[in-house]
Amino acid sequence: MSKNFVIAITRTCGSGATSISKQLADDLCIDLYDRKLLQLASDDSGINEALFAQADEHVKNSLLYRVSKKVYNGELIPPESDDFTSNDNLFNYQAKVLKELAEKESYICIGRAADYILRDNPNLITVFIYAPLEKCIDKEMDRLGINRKQAEKHILSTDKYRREYYKYHTGREWENPYNYDLCLNTGKLTYDQCVEVIKNYLHTRID
Repeated sequence: MSKNFVIAITRTCGSGATSISKQLADDLCIDLYDRKLLQLASDDSGINEALFAQADEHVKNSLLYRVSKKVYNGELIPPESDDFTSNDNLFNYQAKVLKELAEKESYICIGRAADYILRDNPNLITVFIYAPLEKCIDKEMDRLGINRKQAEKHILSTDKYRREYYKYHTGREWENPYNYDLCLNTGKLTYDQCVEVIKNYLHTRID
């Protein structure tokens, strides 16, 4: 495949998207970016990686995404500004890295609103992976070694954060199917089948 492409994966907690993404990356021999993006954004900006990680965790417990909106438009805050290490600017640098990577290589990105950041890229494939709540609960119980009630609380809290994060930075609804090329239900498809569907769609679009 001569053209660079990006597969942006958006997912509900416990749907198996990480497993699917890893298999897809292996099959296509391309990189997978999730938390690794924080290190790249840190290198690019000179901002300590720990601040990116702290921002990720901090906003999960704050009112930021519930009461406001700062739709991403590509701007970067200069180092001399008091807001240089703000949550918004940390997001902006992650977005900058995603755009620069897309010019150099094909890759998969999980989350990070990559589907919105890269929306003008003609070789962007956007995928939403989800599953019924009960299936997600079973998955997280097994993965985290927790009981059913704890798993449900974890899933609902994580998905709430992702929904608010997405709305804050994109102005769009996270679960709206119109945002995505493919919506895959892992309650109906195996992980291997999801990988094949995405690869087939990719070859149809990009070849």
